[in-house]
Order: sequence, then structure tokens, then C-alpha cells
Amino acid sequence: MLHAGVGLSTQRDTRQAALEATQVALAQAGNSTADFALVFATTAHGANYPLLLRMVKEATQARDVVGCSAGGVLTTEREVERAPAVAVLVVRADTLSSRRFFVPQLRGRAFEVGQEVGEAVRPHLGAANLLVVLPDTYNFHPLPFFAGLARTVPHVPAVGGGASEDGTIGETFQFCGDTVSNDAVSGVLLSGHFSHTIAVTQACQPISPIHTITKVQRNVILEIDGRPAFTVFAEIVRQPLIDDLRRAATFLFVGLPIDPERQHLTPGEYVVRNIIGFDPHQGGIVVAADIRPGQQMVFTLRDGNGARADLKRALETQVQYWQGKRPGFGLYFNCVGRGSGLYGFPDLDTAYIKQYLGEFPLIGFFTGCEIAPVRQQLALHQYSGVLILVGETVIH
Repeated sequence: MLHAGVGLSTQRDTRQAALEATQVALAQAGNSTADFALVFATTAHGANYPLLLRMVKEATQARDVVGCSAGGVLTTEREVERAPAVAVLVVRADTLSSRRFFVPQLRGRAFEVGQEVGEAVRPHLGAANLLVVLPDTYNFHPLPFFAGLARTVPHVPAVGGGASEDGTIGETFQFCGDTVSNDAVSGVLLSGHFSHTIAVTQACQPISPIHTITKVQRNVILEIDGRPAFTVFAEIVRQPLIDDLRRAATFLFVGLPIDPERQHLTPGEYVVRNIIGFDPHQGGIVVAADIRPGQQMVFTLRDGNGARADLKRALETQVQYWQGKRPGFGLYFNCVGRGSGLYGFPDLDTAYIKQYLGEFPLIGFFTGCEIAPVRQQLALHQYSGVLILVGETVIH
């Protein structure tokens, strides 16, 4: 059996918030203790993160307590942005086990840290596995980290979100046991006999046909389909955005297929990268990604209506998989660029998740980046929501 519960507190006092969130989670789970706990807390509690972890540990008696700082948190109950909040998930199960991990000194050591995470969890792999990774967003270099992880645990699915903050301190924190640190990666391996699904929903939807990048200089796209890149961009962008390129870059992005050879983009199977500059004189577009000639791309638009439609699509696939069976618990890593800033009001994502899947323990936070596999290839996502549902084995 799998018993899980989630609790949320918006108390400003860290001790009271920790107790309230944990007690609500334990009551929902129907247990007095837990095997492991996930904790996400906003920057308002930053000075007392060690106290927070200690309170959760003492209340749950959990061997594994992991989590990170967050600019905002979310649970089944609601989403909290730019306000004090603590969210706690507790799980007790005989169908799965947990193994926490923590690796410090992430900066400049992404490949080595990926290997160290893999080596830490490899002895504890089971019949089914799920790796939850919570890196320091500001020091995270995804490609070498993913390569190091694949070197040691090549077939283990990994998900997660980059730790975040409210923009006031310029650093994030990772939690593991009684350790609180920045410039690190924390997380937990779930292993045993269980089912899980991973869905990616995008806030940025394609608004152009698929193009071919024909000339690049490092991360500057110079030509698209043999034409100056900025010329192609200008044909797509509507007034008045084309007259305000800085503002245009907050709405328009580049979408890159996971597989560069694919000639179409399947929903949820592309990654979004920021446009960080323009050179109209050379016809160039500067992108926050490594680009190579011959790569496919589209232009995408960040749009609340499109994001809502894509969220519905993603949830419909989850409903089909679970066949009316409630998940034991869920994790939702939701980009800081979504939420009320995208829709104009809060709680939309969690409301839709509840509408489609019913009441079940859900925890998450607003992330600096999102991690999820696409076609079994681990990828870094932006402006996305990654929903993970975990439950007892589903037989199809």
C-alpha cells in the first residue's frame, strides 16, 4: 500500500509553518510517521531553513527529507507566489523505497556531479525507478550533468526542477537531511514496484513552420533557410513588437526539437530557448543554446491561451493512462514564467490538474528550469510544467 499526504502553510513563523504543513500532510496520509518527505519553502523562510528541516524530520521521523528553496510553492490546495509558504509531502509505502542524495560544489563540475549522483543511487535501483533532481539553477549546466548521469545510470528516468528564489538574494538552496547549501544538487531516488507517468506541458506554442538553420556562429543564428535570420524573424513578428525587440524577446522564443532530424514538432516534444539578443545589421539572432548548422527550429509564442490548451492535452493523456485510478501522489515542477504572470490570475494549473485527475496529494514549486525526458532523452525545459504521477502498479 502507498499512503501519501500533502500540507501547505502560509504562516510567517517558520516553526509554526513547518508544524502546520507537516501535521496536515500526515493527517491526510493517515499515518503518524513517514518514510520520506519532500519540502519546498519560499525565500521568506530562508534564514530558518535548518530549523524547518529539523521540524519536519522530528514530526515525520522520516529517514529521507529532501527539497529546496522556491520562489513560490503549490499543492492540491492552491498556488502561492511571492508570499511566505511551506509545502510538505509525506509518503509511507511498502511498494516503493527512497534514497536521498546530496552532492555539493556544482559550479564547474556538472559532468562529475552527474556521475556522483548516479554512483550514489545505483546500488539502490529496483524493478521500477524514478530519480528526482533538484539542482541550484544558477550553477547548473544541464548537458554535461545529463551526460555524467547517463554514464552511471543510463536507463533511469529523471525529473526535477531548478531551485528558485524570489529575486531578492541571488542564490538558491538545496535541502537534504539536516544540510542546507547552495551550489549543490539534492534529490531522491524512488525505487520498487510502482507506476509513474511524466507529462510535459509547454507555455510556448509554435507560430511558424519548421525552419532549417543554415548558418551559425556559436550561438548566433545568422541564416534560416538560406536567408538572414532576422529577416525571417521580422516576417513572423507582428506590430508593435518588431519595433521593441527587447519586449519581443519576452514573448517570442526559439523551439528546438529533441531530435534535430524530426520534420514536425509533436506537442511536448520540443524544448524552448530564450532569444537573448539581435543583430539586425548582420541579420543575426542570439540564442541561449548551442546551435549547429542543419538543425531544425521553429519560433514560438508564450501565450496563456495556448498554454491552457496544451495543459489540457497533457492531462488528457494522463487520464487515459490511469484509467480512473487515482495516483498515490504527484509532483509538479512549474516554471516561474507560468502561474499568474502567464494567465493573469493564480491557481489555473492546479485547478485543471484537480479537475482532470480528482483529489490526490500534489506538491510542487515554481522552478528556475524543468527537467524531464522526451522520448527517453533527458532534456532541460523552460516555460514548461512537468507533471509526475506516482501510484501503485497499473496494468494495461
